[in-house]
Amino acid sequence: QVQLVESGGGSVQAGGSLRLSCVGSGFNSSTYYMAWFRAAPGEERKMERKGVAVISPDGITTYGDSVQGRFTISKDSASNTLHLQMNNVKPEDTAVYYCAAEPLPRVKYGGSWFYWYEYNYWGQGTQVTVSS
Repeated sequence: QVQLVESGGGSVQAGGSLRLSCVGSGFNSSTYYMAWFRAAPGEERKMERKGVAVISPDGITTYGDSVQGRFTISKDSASNTLHLQMNNVKPEDTAVYYCAAEPLPRVKYGGSWFYWYEYNYWGQGTQVTVSS
């Protein structure tokens, strides 16, 4: 079955950098949408997770406004690994970061892939704490 395991979280000072990774198994990432979501402190329900960055099966990337220009999403299809390079982090980036995956729909779908309900597969999350 599909499994996602995140790593790389930790504590960092504002202005610093962090790189998150998500190793996937049980699927081929070249046929899946993959994304990073985050949940700020106190936001414990899945529906409160907010899209950070998305990468399509063919490698097209999309970012949330708050991270555009600072974060970079990438994937290594050979190893089924998703990354999130976080640069110039800010205290408001403090959150639990989740990796998500969903197979390419068989019918045409016009969604943004930035909403939690668009994904069925999730990792357990990794904590990122940014201090000022």
